[in-house]
Amino acid sequence: MSDSLINAEILPPSPLAKLKENIAVIRAQLRPGQTQMADWQSGPLAVSAVPGAGKSTGMAAAAAIAIARQYEYYLNTGNKDYKQLIVVTFTRSATANIKLKIRENLKKLSLPQTGFAVYTLHGLALIIASRHPNLSGLQLENATLITPNQSHKFIRTAVEKWIANYPEIYLRLLAGQQFDGEETEKLRRQSVLRTEILPDLAYTVIHEAKSSGISPEDLLKWSEQTQDKYGILRISAGLYEQYQNLMQLQDFIDYDDMILGALKVLRNSSTCRIEQSKIFAVFEDEAQDSSPLQTDLLEILASQEYAEILDKSALNLIRVGDPNQAINSTFTPADPIYFREFCEDCQSKDRLAEMDQAGRSTQIIIDAANFALEWVNSQDFTKTKPGREPFRNQKIQPVNQPNGNPQPVGQGLELHTPRDIHHTVELLSQRVIELFTENPQSCAAILVRENRQGRWLAAALEPICKEHKIKLYDVGEKERRSHVPQEILSLLQFCERPHSADYLKATLDVLVERQLIPTQDINTLASLPEEFLYPGPLAPPQTEIVQKVAHLCRSLLRAYLELPFYQIISFFALTLKYDQAELATADKLAERVNQQIFGNSSMGAMISALSEIVSSERFESVEPENIEEQYTKAGQLTIITMHKAKGLDWDYVFLPFLHENLIPGRFWIPPQGQFLGDFTLSEVARAQIRAGLHKKPIPDINQAWEESKYLKMAEEYRLLYVAMTRAKKLLWMSAAQKAPFTWSKPDNLQTSAPCPVFAALKRQFV
Repeated sequence: MSDSLINAEILPPSPLAKLKENIAVIRAQLRPGQTQMADWQSGPLAVSAVPGAGKSTGMAAAAAIAIARQYEYYLNTGNKDYKQLIVVTFTRSATANIKLKIRENLKKLSLPQTGFAVYTLHGLALIIASRHPNLSGLQLENATLITPNQSHKFIRTAVEKWIANYPEIYLRLLAGQQFDGEETEKLRRQSVLRTEILPDLAYTVIHEAKSSGISPEDLLKWSEQTQDKYGILRISAGLYEQYQNLMQLQDFIDYDDMILGALKVLRNSSTCRIEQSKIFAVFEDEAQDSSPLQTDLLEILASQEYAEILDKSALNLIRVGDPNQAINSTFTPADPIYFREFCEDCQSKDRLAEMDQAGRSTQIIIDAANFALEWVNSQDFTKTKPGREPFRNQKIQPVNQPNGNPQPVGQGLELHTPRDIHHTVELLSQRVIELFTENPQSCAAILVRENRQGRWLAAALEPICKEHKIKLYDVGEKERRSHVPQEILSLLQFCERPHSADYLKATLDVLVERQLIPTQDINTLASLPEEFLYPGPLAPPQTEIVQKVAHLCRSLLRAYLELPFYQIISFFALTLKYDQAELATADKLAERVNQQIFGNSSMGAMISALSEIVSSERFESVEPENIEEQYTKAGQLTIITMHKAKGLDWDYVFLPFLHENLIPGRFWIPPQGQFLGDFTLSEVARAQIRAGLHKKPIPDINQAWEESKYLKMAEEYRLLYVAMTRAKKLLWMSAAQKAPFTWSKPDNLQTSAPCPVFAALKRQFV
């Protein structure tokens, strides 16, 4: 044997050879699509992935290999000029998950677990903006971050200021389509406009426009392109302007300000080069959920040099997503059209990877999901939207290897048409008991469209699950607890000022939400508080329902007058019939408020302390980092909304209450707002803003309303697709013959049409 051969056998392989060998081992375990990510070296790459295809697994492997190639470059050249890989994903829990997977892959490559950073988009923007406060305009040590909603004080104050500044337009809204000047009706309309319609419009417009980089001035220009009786875009611009003024005046910022601040930094050539010089590539997960501004931010960072107009072919950028799982576009500016366009652009350059193999579900569930996708895209309502069908034509394929997909449990797909919602619970609970008896360590979930359905189901299933020792976890219960401070505050403000129509209405809203009083037009009740609470002999007689509501409100006032301050919050919690967890939250709240007002025990001080807690948005129960693991525990039946279920999976998934009035649903104009016309201002404004953003003519009211209806239908069908693809071994679906028209009144059953997709599945698979 030659000396050279002996030496070759004795000497260890070089670090470079060993690294290449380790890369090859990781790459060999990947599927098509994942391997294209792993082979990436530079330039843009779009990855369109089906549900369960292993997006995060592929991205983590690709990220580790990309970092290894930097190390490989150092071994070849001796150049130690390391740069960082930036990985961006949608949620905080997803960042923790992908960070762990990248570290595991780096360990397999025998490399240090460094060289990368994982952020949410807003987290990344905040870091960039805070490094350069003079450019970003965000003095973060003095600013307070808020998450505005329709009831946020800034939105409400912006509405009041707009009304004061534009009384003529407000009176035009008040008049609506027709108005006879009757005083009670006028008060009712004022209540609806000030507390519902205008706050809803302000919230929608601010969120849509600001997240897309559109200013109030832009909205004013667009308003000149279309004429309508009310001037909806002009109103929108005024509300947006008032909101911005309030934010700046009081040093508040929202999440959109972070993105805008980071972009200001990156649009300065010198600071842009500094930020770009630290990064060698950007990988984005859940790209279908990004807004245009967020995409701009990532593209600038991924560019290799500063330029006013980016050369997209020079971007070191991988974007991974599934346009068929875009389920946030009707309440965020995200629109699947943007990721689709990126995919099409990359496809024209042969830089599109498709991950269509998924090992999550059994074959019949895959067949059902593919059938639903094709069926929806073939319907008449999509014919007018060529290129904008609800789904990208991307079928799920089983994994091309032995035992790649699980075997079905039972039939794998089970479709039921119970008599009513009570019969639904009977059938569902029987199946749950059978499944957990056969396999106690399996996991299951009931996915609902609305939280109210989840609450009703949890109450119905709790005794059954207790009897059979099945753990029942209602995810919505925790979310409801986070509303405790706001609900208690509403009741206290009403007791402090019972003559205020706004405070009375807020209290009635809480009582309706807690199902203590029936759903009704509370604007009429709240328009004349004194007459409602203490009707005189000349007042029109109250109905029996209204008498009960008034009695409940008077009991709150009596408690306020008779109880000591430190007992009021606990009494209100009992009055609202809080469950055990909510009562514990209320006790914690009472303790904190009593500590804050110690030495100054007055109702004013208590309301002030509670207002501060609510507006600071800091009174929340602590979530563990692995919160998603709580939802998918073995031996547990989880009740969760379809939206929250995205990214998760279970052995068995139940989809009850699949009715046409919810999926695809219809735009229901609340009766109290119908005086304006057969549309809602907020949805018309949203459609008009999106048209302007896409450089299209601004549609009139009717066109905008039709566009809004299409967007909602498309998204609801995508939401159902997401829900169906959460199941591994069994997908159980049902549409009861009788169901509530609204789940605020679950006992009022009526004949209900099934969701059209459910009906089509029954024809195809039964």
